[in-house]
Amino acid sequence: MRDAGLSLPDEPEWFMTTDLSGHPRRAGPAPYECVAAVEGSVVEAEVRHPSAGVVARGSMAVIGTDAIADRIETDPAHRRLGLGSVVMGALAERAMARGAKAGILIASTEGRGLYAALGWANNAIVLIAKPPIPAV
Repeated sequence: MRDAGLSLPDEPEWFMTTDLSGHPRRAGPAPYECVAAVEGSVVEAEVRHPSAGVVARGSMAVIGTDAIADRIETDPAHRRLGLGSVVMGALAERAMARGAKAGILIASTEGRGLYAALGWANNAIVLIAKPPIPAV
């Protein structure tokens, strides 16, 4: 791998799954509001604050009975308020309405605790080798 110029990230990621039927759904604390939309096979959820706009978001692509979560993020100024849980619950609910049964994601070190608290199981460590960044 190193002979090919590839490198591993400093921190591993985790392949996680869950049965969506047991996924918790939570309302955000006032004055936050969660809004979800569907476009084709993709479900998107946003948590908005009246003065700050979108402060948390994420998406899930529904493919058959699987829903793949991606780009779940919360603005640093609004973390530790349960907004990631609100986003994940809204995504799971709408994905199940489209036939999804299983949730799949790759979690960062930061996200792993959130997903574990929501019932997601660690299935494997994920190491993605990256090519070198070309000199400019």
